[in-house]
Amino acid sequence: MLAFVQAAGVMPAAGQAPGAPSPRDPAAGRSIAIKLLDAPENRRADPRAHAYIVDHLAPGSTIERRVEITNESSMPMHVDVYAAAATIAKGEFTFAPERTPDELTGWTSFDATDLELAASETARVRTTIRVPGDAVAGERYGVIWAQTSAPTDRSHTVTVLGRVGVRMYVDVGRGDEPPSDFTIERLYPARAGDGRGEVRARIHNTGGRALDISGTLSLPSGPAGQHAGPFSTARTGATLAPGDRGEVVVPVDATLPNGPWAGELTLGSGLVQHNARATITFPSTPGSVGADAVSVALQGDFPTSLVAWLSALALAALCLLLSRFLRRRR
Repeated sequence: MLAFVQAAGVMPAAGQAPGAPSPRDPAAGRSIAIKLLDAPENRRADPRAHAYIVDHLAPGSTIERRVEITNESSMPMHVDVYAAAATIAKGEFTFAPERTPDELTGWTSFDATDLELAASETARVRTTIRVPGDAVAGERYGVIWAQTSAPTDRSHTVTVLGRVGVRMYVDVGRGDEPPSDFTIERLYPARAGDGRGEVRARIHNTGGRALDISGTLSLPSGPAGQHAGPFSTARTGATLAPGDRGEVVVPVDATLPNGPWAGELTLGSGLVQHNARATITFPSTPGSVGADAVSVALQGDFPTSLVAWLSALALAALCLLLSRFLRRRR
């Protein structure tokens, strides 16, 4: 009989997804970690490319990336390395069961797939992705997994399989990479069933690449001059394929008064970032949803009409100064 424990996402430097510790068998004390070591030259400033394999490749091209796998336990461990399929649905990056293949996994190979790691030992594995010359344009998803198991014995009749992984977002196409972008379509407060306040944002991926959207909410001004935050998005935010819509939730302290609050929501994926400033009032009843927040500066930009008004004002001021200067010269 088998049981699975898994974690993928690998965002922090230690190589683990936020809120997802290394898979561990409590009985055996077995733990492994994985992290990506390489990023493309053109993505050096993109934090997402240092956590995941994110690339745009032409048909017929090949890339190599290294992952580092560490035995964090106090005993020797056998680790299997392999690639398996993944999809994006309902705002989540979803891992296929076990070793399910897809097109991307068929393009992926490793210089080592069976590791024997001593206690606290680290190994590096080179991953090669070869895109066929006749590959159809589009983005593919997968995961590089490092998996270990605790075998059954007289006291344990269940074999626990633990795995940690690095996500792969590989877009195929000729020419420039599709742009990445999103919009914050709606912003509204709510109160969860446990009484905690929440701010929920409806997001639309308007670009051509998948996005992992997360961020923070600050409440700089509220009742009696109070301020609170920043608060982080729940779990790991939302993962949206091109064209998808989803929701990002930011929980806040249950003790906060309902408001009104001046709030600023900052959301991003990699180098793409947008802000929304709004007046927020939380509902009183657990499990209820409040009215849409009154937007002050959606996406963190000035409205077009305001930009035009400010431009006209600046031009008028410049003309006035020029007129006074000419009169003085006379």
